[in-house]
Amino acid sequence: MKKMMPPKRVMESRNLQLRRTVFDDCTLFAEWEARTDVNEFFTMDDDRDYEEIITEFINYSQDPTRELFTIILKSEDRPIGRIVLTRINREEDSMDLTRIYIADKSLRNQGYGEEAIRMILEYAFINLHMERVTIDHFSANEAARHLYHKIGFRDEGIMRHSGKKNGKYYDLCQMSMLRSEYYDKVHSR
Repeated sequence: MKKMMPPKRVMESRNLQLRRTVFDDCTLFAEWEARTDVNEFFTMDDDRDYEEIITEFINYSQDPTRELFTIILKSEDRPIGRIVLTRINREEDSMDLTRIYIADKSLRNQGYGEEAIRMILEYAFINLHMERVTIDHFSANEAARHLYHKIGFRDEGIMRHSGKKNGKYYDLCQMSMLRSEYYDKVHSR
């Protein structure tokens, strides 16, 4: 019997590792994303189920414009969250950080989300040579707005009715960071 190798660790910081998402992670995502405290500010319906997550995983895994990562807490070597990148455009050197969350409520507000975003920005600007990274948030999600500003994203405006959840449309606040802004922020720290 062939021994399975652990998934490749892609990025590492002080407290976290980001690795490519594997099929088995979908069970965790289904559990996490069924909870209101996780899905409240995402454009995913409340009745989203395991089969939808599996279908998304398979489709995204075959799409070069999307990448999926699982956030691992190094001290416990366990998954604690998720990152989804979409609209990766190598012609225009742009991408969207579409979804990020820390699922375990007891691990929130400890800087892990910020740490994970900073790793993704390094990956985007240094490894992928992106010129622009976008991120958006529900207008009611003040915690996300505050964190994204702290990291260095800048407001671009409101995208009216650009998100849909449970049949209702929501305005999303669009933010972005350019490569020069990333390097300015890195060198000023």
